[in-house]
Amino acid sequence: MPPPPTAISSDQPFLTPIENPSGLMLKFLYRMTRRQYGRVLTPFKVFVARMPLAFGKFVGKISQLDKKLTLPRETAMLVREQVARLNVCLFCMDIGRYFTIQASMNQAKFDALEQYRTSPLFTEADRAALDYVTELTRDRKVNPETFARLRQHFSERHICEIVWLVATEHVYNISNIGLNIHSDLLCDGSRQRAAV
Repeated sequence: MPPPPTAISSDQPFLTPIENPSGLMLKFLYRMTRRQYGRVLTPFKVFVARMPLAFGKFVGKISQLDKKLTLPRETAMLVREQVARLNVCLFCMDIGRYFTIQASMNQAKFDALEQYRTSPLFTEADRAALDYVTELTRDRKVNPETFARLRQHFSERHICEIVWLVATEHVYNISNIGLNIHSDLLCDGSRQRAAV
């Protein structure tokens, strides 16, 4: 007979974070993330530490491929942030904002993301992309009119890149949501360092 389930706090990951991994590659990965972010990220301690190394490499490959995108960096970050916001992935929303702060992007624009349809901070191209991303994420389909508006502002390559960003953001979001991984408060620390 299996042991009875233990109560899990709603603000804690469902699985206990692994603070001290056993493998050399994981130790190296922990050291690298600690150097980059000042701590080991919770998804590494909960998800990556329990999976074969190939899964961690897959996530790393997504990041490498993102560097080959030709979309403006701000557009790519708006897309990722919108998907994370719609999926309510607190970790992804936090780390996305961390990256925008590190890149000195217009924080007022990211603060106004929920009002992108009416805020003067957004261009028509931004609105077309965000409408497309919103429909694709929320409805799992896109109206032809929405796609036609997107096509007015973006090349076929850029449209494929937007789809890539939506799809890969879902990988991150569902992994974190499924394991109840919340924000690591990276954005708060980054804002504090930027204010100094």
